[in-house]
Amino acid sequence: MTAAPLTSPVDLQRRPVRIFDLARPMVPGMPQSPNHPAYTHALVRRHGDTVRADGSSAANDILITGTHVGTHVDAVCHVSYRGRLYGGVEAAAALQGGRFSAYGVEQVSPMFCRGVLLDVPAALGGAGGCEPGYEITPADLAATVERQGTRPEPGDVVLVRSGWGRHWDDPVRYLGHKSGVPGVSEAGANWLAEQRVRAAGADTIAFERLAPGAGHAHLPAHRVLLVEHGINLIETMVLDELAAAGVHEFLFVAAPLPLVGATGSPVRPLAVVASGGSGQDG
Repeated sequence: MTAAPLTSPVDLQRRPVRIFDLARPMVPGMPQSPNHPAYTHALVRRHGDTVRADGSSAANDILITGTHVGTHVDAVCHVSYRGRLYGGVEAAAALQGGRFSAYGVEQVSPMFCRGVLLDVPAALGGAGGCEPGYEITPADLAATVERQGTRPEPGDVVLVRSGWGRHWDDPVRYLGHKSGVPGVSEAGANWLAEQRVRAAGADTIAFERLAPGAGHAHLPAHRVLLVEHGINLIETMVLDELAAAGVHEFLFVAAPLPLVGATGSPVRPLAVVASGGSGQDG
């Protein structure tokens, strides 16, 4: 399905649209990379703890979370290679006072652009999704583009669906340490970079393929996209509903929190398509 272009706030006001929420709900115990602090949420004040003279009361919360937990965007400073960030910046020199002076997530401008979903399992004939540890190659990505007729263009955000999101409610399986996790190969990352995409996302914990038993020990696609090309990554996305609706092209909207000098941020991406009067109006 090719969405009619929605290119401005005026379009969104005048035309009925359907909005697909591509973010995972954030709850304690959700799947996450073992490399990052866990998400914790607690009420520090409950209704009734303090009551105002007029009878009203307020509750409030505290959040403790890593910046790469739940659906999130990787800032370019998240990964270095041989001591260097994107553009040859020295990682040690850029890290000052406990935060990065270069390529922090606050420098990721809000994304309001064309989005493309590459539904790889549909192109490969997979029933529910790619097999554990399957490596998505440039040939797979090109075949998906050919089948859908939606070619990525410079400045797009490209989302690669593996179908692995179906295991989200089973954290051990979703993390796939023993089985491996499907994802983009190093060569596939180079293919995406050649399309000059603005950002790339996926429905898995690490974007790229994780080999069985290897965990996060080897992440070449991160190096290719973040360090070599300065392309942001978005991980643990919800892509199955978008694929089931046959939507492959849409307006992509997302903005990370402006966490100065941080290596990543939670994000709530949205895919917006002209609905023709059906679906969710906005």
